[in-house]
Amino acid sequence: MIRLGLLVTALLAIPLALQLPALEILKLKTFDTLVKQQEPSSYFTILNITEEDVRAEGGYPFPRQRLAQIQQDLVDRGAIGVGWVISFVDKDRFGGDPVFINYLKSDIPTVVATFEYDNGLYPEPVGTVMLGELPNGIPLDGYLPNIPEIADVTLEGMVSAKVDVDNLVRRLPLLLQTPDGWIPSFGTQVLKTLAGADTFIIKGNEAGIEEIKVRGLPQTQVDSLGRQWVSWVKTKETTLADMDVAGTFVFVGVTAKGVMPQLATPVGLLEPHKIQTALAESMLVASPSIPYWHLSAELGLLVILVFLIWLVSSFSGVWLGLGLNFAIFGSTALYGLYMINKGILLDVSYTLVAEFISGSVAYYLNFRKQHKLRQQIKKQFEHYLDPRQVAQLQKDPSLLKLGGEKKYCTFLFTDVRGFTAMSERLDPQEVISIMNQALTIQTEAVQAHGGMVDKFIGDAMMAIFNAPLDLDKHEDKAIAAALQMRDEINKAQLDIRIGISVNSGEVVLGNSGSSSRFDYTAIGDAVNTAARLESATKDVGVDLLVGETTAQATKYELQSLEPIQVKGKTNKLRIYTL
Repeated sequence: MIRLGLLVTALLAIPLALQLPALEILKLKTFDTLVKQQEPSSYFTILNITEEDVRAEGGYPFPRQRLAQIQQDLVDRGAIGVGWVISFVDKDRFGGDPVFINYLKSDIPTVVATFEYDNGLYPEPVGTVMLGELPNGIPLDGYLPNIPEIADVTLEGMVSAKVDVDNLVRRLPLLLQTPDGWIPSFGTQVLKTLAGADTFIIKGNEAGIEEIKVRGLPQTQVDSLGRQWVSWVKTKETTLADMDVAGTFVFVGVTAKGVMPQLATPVGLLEPHKIQTALAESMLVASPSIPYWHLSAELGLLVILVFLIWLVSSFSGVWLGLGLNFAIFGSTALYGLYMINKGILLDVSYTLVAEFISGSVAYYLNFRKQHKLRQQIKKQFEHYLDPRQVAQLQKDPSLLKLGGEKKYCTFLFTDVRGFTAMSERLDPQEVISIMNQALTIQTEAVQAHGGMVDKFIGDAMMAIFNAPLDLDKHEDKAIAAALQMRDEINKAQLDIRIGISVNSGEVVLGNSGSSSRFDYTAIGDAVNTAARLESATKDVGVDLLVGETTAQATKYELQSLEPIQVKGKTNKLRIYTL
């Protein structure tokens, strides 16, 4: 079972090691559900250019003179910076560029967007300080540059919305890699601007990027590709009519339908300026992260816990195993929740699935094994034990040590007197009928007093008391069974007599025989002595003989007889009757 458990554990670990898309989706959906929404930092405001605004201006894009007025209005309303999540790749058809550029030279910092485009063009890299291993990030294939006049008076940030395997945006790169260096995403550029920093610090290791830091701000934990897990906070929003922006950096974008693409996120469809705002917020609030060592930790947890579940399910009883399994399931889930609440996105969802599979397989195999054992017990003992004893053995097979054990028991032997003469004078059918009645009386007497009929040998019977189940005062109960047999045989008027012996002692109990045929029986001197005493009843002239060991332990007052010599014994045996 252990080897099989190791094999099952290894097979269940393979999908996680290969990072199959289905498992990645399960992981991400789990995080979406469990990660708590953070409160906004209060540093940012989203300014939406709405459907009504576009209609009022006669369409989109707005003339650059109107954008210049919006820039100035934001300055006048107390904004500490403006982020235009809009790209200006062409000159204004209305000739308003000089006015707009002049207003962009205001005292507050202004960031404009550039968008990815696979054309082989790259912006100038920004200053970076590398610590540790030189990592690889998410590559940029090209971009659409703003017109030079605007690019010269503003800062640029890349609007990149990489999707996960389920086509949702939830992890955004803080920096993108070009052949010449690194460029910031829009949200990262905004924070760099607010902090007055001129460089980024990238810490790498053998697995990739470990953290990214903007001078003057707390370090940001990222995944190995430099992506930040986005916290979808509810940043304050305003419109051109309200302009409630005082004391905040303003992200300007268009929400009018058909202008800017909406991207799917775990919280619904969002425009690019809202996504970049969320990225900037995530670098300031307590946003969680997927550590670079997550796969090693998840694999380690899976292997240990899945194999533990297998062991518990395979080698524990049904109810104990279920209880322990639920405890392991619960502990695994609580550990995952604890790590998420600590801001470490360590996935245990597939580990729980693997635990369930491992536990189910092991539980089934263990149940099948237990069922076969119970059926074996029923088949082996149903004709020799009281049904209540058989049920007790089936309920708890551990009561029966099938491998063999030493135990102190009491043995009862019987034999029919005059069987040969009866066979000669009666029809075979009558002989069988009488014998069946006699053996039934004996069997019922044994079972009535808690004993087990071990075997029939022709007209003889062997019974064991105190095996396979423990039986208190088994010496008394064996003698009581003998007396009941004697009385019932006399009452039945079967015209037969029986000899009975009772003897106690330590023997070896267990299955005995060949690999294809075996019986549960007892082997030892106490058994042999009991058989010799039964044979001696004819010579002594009584129908019941009790051995010395039994006589010393019983409550019955027995009559002592002259010691006898039996085969296989050097000394004479002290015997008793009742």
